[in-house]
Formats: sequence, C-alpha cells, structure tokens
Amino acid sequence: MQNPFLEPSTLPYQLPPFADVRDEHYRPAFDAGFAQQLEEIAAITAQEGTPTFDDTIAPLEASGGILGRVGHVFFALSSSDTTPFLDELEAEIAPRWAAHADAIELDPALYARIAHLHEHPDASWMPEQAWVVEQWHLRMRLAGAALDEASTTRLKELNQRLATLTTTFDQQLQADTNDLAVVVDTAEELDGLSAGDIASAAQAAADRGLEGKHLITLPLFSGHPWLSQLTNRALRQRVMEASLARGTRGNPHDNRAVILEIVALRAERAALLGFPTHAHVVTADATAKTPEAVDAMLSRLAPAAARNARAEAADLQALVDEAGEDYALASWDWAFWTERLRTARYDVDTQALKPYFPAERVLRDGVFAAATQIYGVTFSERDDLHGYHPDVRVFEVHDADGSEVGLYLLDLYTRDSKRGGAWMNPLISQNRLLDQPTVVMNNLNVPKPPAGSPTLLTFDETNTLFHEFGHALHGLFAIVGYPSVAGTNVPRDFVEFPSQVNEMWMLWPGIVEQYARHVETGEPIPADVLERIRATETFDQGHGTSEYLAAALLDQAWHTLAPGETVDDVAAFERAALERVGLLLDTVPTRYSSGYFQHVFSGGYSAAYYSYIWSEVLDADTVQWFQEHGATRESGQRFRERLLGVGGSKDPLEAYRDFRGRDAELAPLLARRGLE
Repeated sequence: MQNPFLEPSTLPYQLPPFADVRDEHYRPAFDAGFAQQLEEIAAITAQEGTPTFDDTIAPLEASGGILGRVGHVFFALSSSDTTPFLDELEAEIAPRWAAHADAIELDPALYARIAHLHEHPDASWMPEQAWVVEQWHLRMRLAGAALDEASTTRLKELNQRLATLTTTFDQQLQADTNDLAVVVDTAEELDGLSAGDIASAAQAAADRGLEGKHLITLPLFSGHPWLSQLTNRALRQRVMEASLARGTRGNPHDNRAVILEIVALRAERAALLGFPTHAHVVTADATAKTPEAVDAMLSRLAPAAARNARAEAADLQALVDEAGEDYALASWDWAFWTERLRTARYDVDTQALKPYFPAERVLRDGVFAAATQIYGVTFSERDDLHGYHPDVRVFEVHDADGSEVGLYLLDLYTRDSKRGGAWMNPLISQNRLLDQPTVVMNNLNVPKPPAGSPTLLTFDETNTLFHEFGHALHGLFAIVGYPSVAGTNVPRDFVEFPSQVNEMWMLWPGIVEQYARHVETGEPIPADVLERIRATETFDQGHGTSEYLAAALLDQAWHTLAPGETVDDVAAFERAALERVGLLLDTVPTRYSSGYFQHVFSGGYSAAYYSYIWSEVLDADTVQWFQEHGATRESGQRFRERLLGVGGSKDPLEAYRDFRGRDAELAPLLARRGLE
C-alpha cells in the first residue's frame, strides 16, 4: 500500500485518511518529509541576486508538505490515542524534529535573505506579506540565526536534548497518572456521586480488568471534579493526594530530575540568545513583551485573590463546624463544602444540574446553535468520514450562504491512551498560497458512560466544551494568504482570548434555554435557577483565581532563573516561590504542581501560563461589548471579520483595536473575578 502521507489526501477537505495509516508509514514519511523540506530550503538559498518575497518567503511558506501531513497526524495521535509504538517513535522523532527545525531556522544563508527583506521592505507588499516577513525575521532571530558557529552548535545540542526531555516528561506523566488512578472496592464508598458517575467508574475499572471494582481516573489539574460530591472524606483525601503526587514519587515516572534539567537548559539557551532568562525570550514574541510586564499584572492580582481565598476558607470552616464535623478544612474538602455553601447561599447545586447538560444537546443546541446565531455557520455530521478512533465524530461546517468552511472533529471521551486536559489542534489549516481547506479538532476528557446511557456533562465540562470550541472557530474562520499565520498561529498570550470569549454563550439568555434541558423530561432549566447561577459569578473566585495565579507565578519563577542558578529541591523551590507571592495556601493547591505541570514542561506554555489571564483582560472587555451590542449576526460578523478572520496575519492588538475601537480595559476583569 502506498504511504498515505506522501501526497495530499483525496478525502473531502483533505481529511487525513486515518483508516489507511499504519505504524510502518510514519518513519518513512518522516524521513521523506525531512529530506524534502531541506531540499526546498537549499533551492531557496542557492539563488543568486537580490532576494524577493516571491523567491524567498513564498517558497519557504510552501515547503514541507510531507512533513506537515505526517506531523499533524502523528502528534494528534500521540496526544489523543497513543500506543507503545507511538510513544517509542515520539522519543525518537522529537530530537530529530528539533534538529530539523534548527537546520532551517539557523540557516545563515536563509537568514541573510530574510534579513535583507526585513531591512528593505517592498512598497508593493500587501500588509499581510509585510507582517509575514516581520514574523519570520523575529522567529529566526529568537531561534538564534545570528549566532556564531560555536554558539549555534551548542544551541542545536540544547534544542535536541530539550525535545527529548519534554517528550520524557509527557510520557512519564501519563504513566504516573494512569498508575495513580484510585481503585475503589465498593460502590458504597462512592456515596454522593450520581448513578451515571458510579457506572462510569465501574466501566473504567472493567476496562482495566478490575471487574467488580470502581476506578477514579485523574484529570490533569490538581484534584478531581468528583471531590465536590464524594461524602467519604477519606476517599476525597486519597484522590487529592494521588493527584498532587504525580511525577514526584521517586519511582521510574518521577519527573523532578527532568524538570531541573529542562529549566537549566532553557536558561542556558536564553543566555546564548542574548537574553537574561527564558521568560525574556518567550515574551519577546508575545503581546506582553517583557516578563516584568507579566509580573506587574500578576502581582497586582495576587494579594486580592489570596485575601478572598482566605475569607472563603473561613466561611467553609464555619460550615464544617456548623455541621458538627471535628476537623480543619483541607484541600480535599474545599470543593465538597463549597458546593454546600453554594447551595445554602444561592440554592445552586451544580451536581444536580448535570441532567440539564446532556452532551448531545449541549453540542447541537448549545455550542453549534450559538455559532449559527452569532456567525451564521451550520454543522452537519458526516458519518461517511472517520477519525482515528471510533469515538471521534466528524462535522462539516458551512457558511450562511452555503459555502464550505471546513471540517470539525470532536473527540469527547477520556481513555488511558489520551493525555489529560482539553485542547484544540488543526489537522489542515486554510491558506491561499497552497489552496488548503480547514480541518480542526477538539479533545476533551469526559468519562464515558456505559453503552446505552446518555453522557451528562458537569457544569465545568460544559464550559470547557464552549471554550475549546472557541479555539476551533478561530481556526475555522481565519482566512489568510500564508500557512505560518493561519488559524490560531498567534502569540501565546493572545491565543486563549477567542476561546474565553466563546464561553460567554454558555449562559447567554436565549441560548442556554435552548440546550440546557432535562435529559428525561426535556424541560428547560428553570429561569430562577439560571438567575441564581449568574448570581454566583464571583462565588469561589478567590479560590479559582488563587490556584490559577499560583500556577502562573510558579511558571514565571522556574523560567526567570538565571543561567547557572541551580535548584536542589523541586518541592522546596515551589513552596518558596508561592510563599514569596503570598499564595502558599494549604487549602488551595496550585492548579498544576511542578511534577505534572504539562503546560510549561512539555506543552508549549513555558513562561506563558500567564496567557490565560492576560487574554482574559481582552475577553472580559469583549463580553462587555457584546452585552452592549447584543448577540446579533451583525455583532458576530464584526468580531469574526476583524478578529477571528485575520488569524495571525496582523498584529493581534491592532486587530483588537480594529474590533473594539480602543485598547482593552482592566476593569471588567477585576469586576468578574471580584478583585476590585
């Protein structure tokens, strides 16, 4: 059989032919892809004469067809449905991929051509072309293209070693997460969970051959959604302690040595590039521009968040005492008593809301319907097209005029072969240069119910689906000329903005009533319940903001270490970093502790986890704009055309000003999080 990666797919929208892909196709495709792109780059640099956009940037953008096809599929599956073979191959490919990227980004002849274009812009260029030149010049400069030969050699060694380490971190984390899943002997110990959740736990145990038992698998973040429901305090403690222990147990999956080497090598690389720290390198290509700007914002928010969290802890302790319980509030108690306080104060029990969030209705009558109302797009399931796993669903997206927009893939359920968390990634990104369409996918980690039972989402899972779909819309709506600025290829501290904006539709009047209907009766969620939910907007925000800021500031602490500055004890460093900013709170663990902080040690958010709240400034300001202008097609079209539609083809803050008419203001965020 011919290798399916060697030519573009003939399926609609060039959807990868997953059914035809075999393990033996990957290595030959990577080999061919690496060789092909290097030949294409060599052809560019062999040209004589003054460089032009058309003989340098355009062919550079068009290069790497085979590598793009195999890479998108391989890395999608290594995250979503890995196997021992894929794990082994990823460990082999990661350093090769890093070396290949270096061969291009550190090519002195290529850099000389791009530097010339950067220094001598052509008045005939379109604005997007000028921006693409600017971005390539910045990318290569930050990669180290201007370094001398000795420094370049060391830089390549660092990049390859870091590629190996980040892959190791990922694989060890997944193994330890699977190993630490909590086995429960009897259903009685799961008191407080719904029948559906108990059945999901039984199914998860059965899938591992643990018949008659129940299994609580761990999400990526600290803790577990079920901690809000489990009445068995000892079990809550087991779950929380298992969650916090990941990657730090002294077993073969321990990530601490990996973390220390990653941090040290990133600091050394920053020094080679002429920057004080790794955080300075990262922010140079972000809207924040400097780690000092990041620190100024986070430090402004942290004291108020910690103050609110301590007040919330006091309220919860009072509730524990009133209930006649004789213990001090611990981290594994927070979610449980918060739900009881929420019920007492607002008469809102989020667990009781699950029957109002059946996944299928949330998807079709909520997520999709909101996009239709705001942007005019429609979705139809393509049962004739298939993903990489039986659970993956494929939807075709059309515009209001019937024209094609792209394909959307959804992989909803958790499994041992999928990493934790939720994410969006592109498989094919629209661009005019290569005349490519768009294929994007969302991954979540919702427990799969037994066959025949409906999937009911938690309040948070519903919010996550709206969030990740915001990324998908960004990828679907971007219409650009060149691949490097397609879809969500924007600065890391801007990329979360469109997804956070999309969360607003979850509880938007006129939308929520359509999809939030009881799974058995079909009755809409009562209006008074919705009002009480909206009234809780700032409830528990001290906890939520503190755990997030703790993680963001921990990330900054690791990545503002100077070259040669050593750390001996990961746990001690983490405690000191959190204590220094006033966020070492026993009852509020950081959202991600170092041993399982996948975002920053393998997931592309190193020195950039602050991006979520940085983007939320734009998000809160945009929500205010929609509240003033309404959820109309006219409003949606303005947001789509001026912001989502430009992808990464212009300065993102310029795009925001074009949409909003001014820079974003901080006040809406402070109000949202109760931090005024």
